[in-house]
Amino acid sequence: MPPIRVLHIITRLIVGGAQENTLFTAELLDASRYQVDLISGSQTGSEGSLVEEARSKGIPLTIVPHLVRQISPLHDLLALLKLTQIIRRGQYTIVHTHSSKAGILGRLAARLARTPIIVHTVHGWSFHDYMSPLTRKIYIGLEQRMAKLSDALIVVAEQDIAKGLAAGIGQPNQYHLIRSSIPLEDFDPAKYSRQEVRQELGLPTDAPVIGNVGRFSPQKNPLVWAQVAGLIGRALPQARFLLVGDGPLRHELQENLAQEGIAERTVLTGLRRDVPRLLAAMDIFLLTSLWEGLPRVIPQAMAMRLPIVAARVDGIAEAVQNGVTGYLFDPDDTNGMAQACVTLINDLAMRKAMGARGRELALKNYDLRHMLTQIDSLYQHLLEKNRR
Repeated sequence: MPPIRVLHIITRLIVGGAQENTLFTAELLDASRYQVDLISGSQTGSEGSLVEEARSKGIPLTIVPHLVRQISPLHDLLALLKLTQIIRRGQYTIVHTHSSKAGILGRLAARLARTPIIVHTVHGWSFHDYMSPLTRKIYIGLEQRMAKLSDALIVVAEQDIAKGLAAGIGQPNQYHLIRSSIPLEDFDPAKYSRQEVRQELGLPTDAPVIGNVGRFSPQKNPLVWAQVAGLIGRALPQARFLLVGDGPLRHELQENLAQEGIAERTVLTGLRRDVPRLLAAMDIFLLTSLWEGLPRVIPQAMAMRLPIVAARVDGIAEAVQNGVTGYLFDPDDTNGMAQACVTLINDLAMRKAMGARGRELALKNYDLRHMLTQIDSLYQHLLEKNRR
């Protein structure tokens, strides 16, 4: 039997968890069983690009410029027509979409092209509590309609199943929990020299370092991160801060760090792909996101033995065991998050215990090989069901 032809579609190949997860799937699925192609829009921006990385991995990649993140009737129509043409020409058996815009246009195109199997991964729902009620209603309505075109909905957190069903999206038997996972062999603290990385970054080798890796975007809430860091900095004058990433809020973030009086104690590395090394320089991982699916950086930090202090939202609340591997707070509880970081800095034994337990859970729950096995099993189940 020739390999099954599979097409993955994602809106943007920026540096982000959903994009990295998609590249791992496209690259590492068994090539004797699947021939996997990838489509993306051309937009990247300050969050960086994974386009060249995808090509260097040998993933067949097609860029569709009209596939854009923002709503644009003309671009959306042209993207739909182009996607339908590509899917028909490629005669794909499975079309697997990611992200909201690609999830809508990709599933419509797959249905128009009469693709036998349509799968969508929810990397966090497109609707959330921080948009207007009308916009939220529109997004929910679109997701409801697209679910009817889907043979399977993959979610990366159990909470997304509950959210989807509560919003009337799909049926329970459509949902499949497949957690976004990581190459654990890369996230091994024994492989990296904490002192060497700190010297490279200009951080004191004996200072407590609170850090984060992620996009500087409204979802990640970096301006509140700066507020929490300011509270920590005033309580612990020796503390330093490490921010890895970039994004549209970089300028405002830098202004806030200055207003908090910690700009000179903060290292902003910009976009980096050596995330495990940079995590090795940290003592605590602080995440202030407003909404999430399952941010891959949480299991990454846990695998590197870092205790987590984070907002209690969506998949974060499933990944972090409150009081065991870290502490969880409401997104607006800046004082609580800051005090938790101060407590952890002052208690080395607690930091080590939480970090050790976090690594145990990361090794158990977030192995990339297990994720690929689950995707393969789902594909095979859908193929068998389609043959009946």
